[in-house]
Parts: sequence; C-alpha cells; structure tokens
Amino acid sequence: MIGIKATFNEIPRNVVDIARLASAVGADEFELRNNVGFTRLVRKAPMQEASDLCVSAAEKLFAGALASPAEIDCAVVVTQNPDGYGIPHVAAIVQAKLGLSESCATFDIGLGGSGYVYGLSVVKSFMESNGLKRGLLFTSDPYSRVVSEYDNKTALLFGDAATVTFLTDEPVWVIGRCDFGTVGTQGHALQVRIKTGGRLYKDSSTVSEFAQWRASRSLMRAIVLNEMTMEQIDRILVHQGSRAEVEGIAREVGAPEKAGFYAETYGDTVSSSIPIMLSENIASTDRCIALCGYGHMT
Repeated sequence: MIGIKATFNEIPRNVVDIARLASAVGADEFELRNNVGFTRLVRKAPMQEASDLCVSAAEKLFAGALASPAEIDCAVVVTQNPDGYGIPHVAAIVQAKLGLSESCATFDIGLGGSGYVYGLSVVKSFMESNGLKRGLLFTSDPYSRVVSEYDNKTALLFGDAATVTFLTDEPVWVIGRCDFGTVGTQGHALQVRIKTGGRLYKDSSTVSEFAQWRASRSLMRAIVLNEMTMEQIDRILVHQGSRAEVEGIAREVGAPEKAGFYAETYGDTVSSSIPIMLSENIASTDRCIALCGYGHMT
C-alpha cells in the first residue's frame, strides 16, 4: 500500500507587505484583514522557475536521509505555471536537476487548489499499478508569473511556494478514498486572459461561493466514502484560499474548531497550501486528517 512518508516545503524569503500593496491598488483594509486574512505574501526570486522551487524542497528531503535520488521511481509535479512555455514538462526538468534515475517516470498535473488531492490519488494509483516503491509528488505554482500587481482582485492573494511529498510502501499516513467533481461552466471565474496581457482574472464571489457550497459538500461525501463520521476526524486541512473561505467551509460542515487558517504570513500558495499544512500544522495527537482541496471548478 502506497501512502505518505513525509512532506517538505520551500517557502521563499522574498516578502511583499500587504498593507503597502493594498494602499497602492486601493484595496479596503478591513476586507483584507477580516475576509482575505493575509498580512504578507511570499515571492520567488525573479529568475527562479517552478522547477527550482521543487528542487529546493526535494533537497531538504534528501538531506534528511529518507531516500537518495537513485531510489526514486517516479516524480510528478502539480503546477499551472510551468517553466518557460510548458515544454518540456516540469517533472522532467526536476528529474534532470536532481539527478534522478533515467528509469524514473515523470509527468505533470495541471490543477490548482485541488491539485494536491488529485495528485495523491493519481500517484498512489500509478505507483501501485506499476509496482513502484518510492515516489515524489511536487506542488509548485508561482502565480506571481501571471498576477498583475495593479489588480486588487488578485495582487493581494497569491504567494509562491513549493512542496514535495515522499510516497512509499512504508507510509506514516494512509491515503483514503477521495470525492471528486468538476463544474466546467465556471471556468470563466479564474483564468489567464490574453486581453489582459496574459494576466490572471478572478471573479471572487463565484470562487468563494464554489468553495463554501460545493467544497464543503464534497468534504462530507469523502468522510462518508471512508465510512467515518466528523467526530472521528482530528483535523481538517482546507485549501487556504482566504480566511473567509476556510472559515465558511468549516462552518458548513459543522466543525469550526477542526479547520484553521494558517497562511496569514505567506498567502494562497495554490496546490502547495495543503502539503505546507501537513508539514507544519499537524499536532502529535492527530491520527485522522481530512483534506479539502478545491479550485474554481474542481
């Protein structure tokens, strides 16, 4: 059985002060503090790529002597902002930079806030189907590449970060069944638009409504799929899209004490938000954790 052995993250040290940026774009300070919830955002260095952030996270894993590059059977990267123009795929670039074996399977998954949950299920199945023993699931989505610093709908939300999850046949965490879904008709709510110079557009109300209503119901279905009750869940890790979204989902499922907002000092790191919490915000007494990842359509 393939599951999670360990998770490591790379959070850049370049910091954007929210108060200064909010003043520049004319954002409401009360709204930022009470609903968005971020006080700082982190940014990659100008020349860094998604693959560089992945490599930095993986180097921490290898430094801990949990595995060597030669032992890795597959490397998968979740990203919507790949290196260059997306060819070659980021996982292949990471394989070369880390010196992983040429027999290592690599591919990318192009999802956002739901990407980590999808990635766990896909990589677990892929490894078990092919008899693989040690795999790396990366998340790296530097949205700073597509966010306009002059857009008060997006400039105050996203932080750059990467994570790596070590998946093995000797896991610390067993991966349960997942609930999935897609509302493709809402694709307009978050998209990079050519007419805005290749910058990100966000319909905040549509995304927030999706999070509160659809993500919360998906979370409850996942708990039922695993033949559990909310009382048996020790902690819920909700994608950190904003304070309001996290708290709204927690209220909807009737467990506000089990879901926290942890991303205040680094921002919405998209697919990296859940694995960052796995590496930093788990208590020693936690035994059963529910993951709630969501994008604007999945």
